[in-house]
Amino acid sequence: MKKIEAVIKPFKLEEVKSALVERGISGMTVSEVKGYGRQKGHTELYRGAEYVVDFIPKIKLEIVVRDEEVEGIIEAIIKSAKTGKIGDGKIFVTPVERAIRIRTQESDEEAI
Repeated sequence: MKKIEAVIKPFKLEEVKSALVERGISGMTVSEVKGYGRQKGHTELYRGAEYVVDFIPKIKLEIVVRDEEVEGIIEAIIKSAKTGKIGDGKIFVTPVERAIRIRTQESDEEAI
């Protein structure tokens, strides 16, 4: 099993979610996060004062999938989240040693 974490632009969430549902993903965790990378920050004007926004709002998706599903899920995220502009996001894939569904105590692939 693998955990896929994708950090994307907030306005792309519905498009990415639809692409993942089409791929058969039945559950995911979504968090509102802030961060920066090469995009850095930007300056904004508020009540006549200029200030720097260092952290850009993003959405982080977390999905645990079977090993054989990873490449298709990555492809779906890239296709639906890409704008071609700086700040499109990142995808991280890490191994998952164990998963347990609390209600039924099913474990590993049966739990996802």
